[in-house]
Amino acid sequence: MSSLLETLQHTLPQEGYLQWIGVRTGRGQPVRILDRVEVSTESGLAGDRFSGRPASPRQVTLIQAEHLEVLAQLLGIPIDPALLRRNLVIGGINLMALKGQAFSIGPVVLEGTRACAPCSKMEQALGPGGFNAMRGHGGLCARVLKGGIISVGDPVRLHVNRW
Repeated sequence: MSSLLETLQHTLPQEGYLQWIGVRTGRGQPVRILDRVEVSTESGLAGDRFSGRPASPRQVTLIQAEHLEVLAQLLGIPIDPALLRRNLVIGGINLMALKGQAFSIGPVVLEGTRACAPCSKMEQALGPGGFNAMRGHGGLCARVLKGGIISVGDPVRLHVNRW
């Protein structure tokens, strides 16, 4: 990779913010909407059904707030983040720019591992065409590198210095 391209990929002056937090305690259970949550390297988000999977590339799932508006336009319905099966809604920063990068949400450091593809459950949650509307708008999966407590309103930024 050229040094200019590397420099560009590691330069993200925009700062986003955490808009919404949701955890699901078990398969098929309703989402619990939270104002804050503890995040750990061992278990991801406290109380989430995927907790207890250390170093999983899918400990935390994120979706870009701006994509909720796109989905609403594509489907012609308002989109409740709880329907999308993601843990965090982030506004103001391009999540795909964080893929393969360390980034922070408040005191917590995550690593963007891969795109979070939609599953077939989107047809049921969003109605006919929900799966295809979500394609390219599914968000980002991440693993926890450094734990802590995150709260709605926390800043989201590229983590330039490894701790």
